[in-house]
Amino acid sequence: MKRMAVWIATGFGLGLSPFASGTVGSLLGIPLAIALAVWGPVWWIQLALCLVLALVAVPVCDVAERVLGRKDDGRIVADEYLIFPLCLVGIPWLACPWFLAVAFVINRILDIIKPPPARQIQQMHGGAGIVLDDLISTAYTLGINHLLWAWLFR
Repeated sequence: MKRMAVWIATGFGLGLSPFASGTVGSLLGIPLAIALAVWGPVWWIQLALCLVLALVAVPVCDVAERVLGRKDDGRIVADEYLIFPLCLVGIPWLACPWFLAVAFVINRILDIIKPPPARQIQQMHGGAGIVLDDLISTAYTLGINHLLWAWLFR
């Protein structure tokens, strides 16, 4: 069971990338975002599914952190890819697929910057600390994406 949690937490091996493991691992969030947009076209269904993915990420990341032996180990990317779809909730981006790439870049930038209180929450140990900082950064991304969408497509 621990091995499976680490495998999921490391993005099925993508988190083992020698450079930019967070960005490489985040790529798994793209098919999840597409699936949510197709299967859950109503914003509240998308939001509910994103919260389920976040809840799944907490214990997976918690186990992986204990097994790997380092706090918020860079190889753990489940927080990146399981949270990514949240930044597109309620945006009809399927009509304009390039917006997915824009959302991805904004999300990566904010995940690296860690706007408050994400940086402070990152100090928490365990899966909750690993996931909550990304959840907050992605919530910022969601707001920016909605503003950008409204500005571009009024």
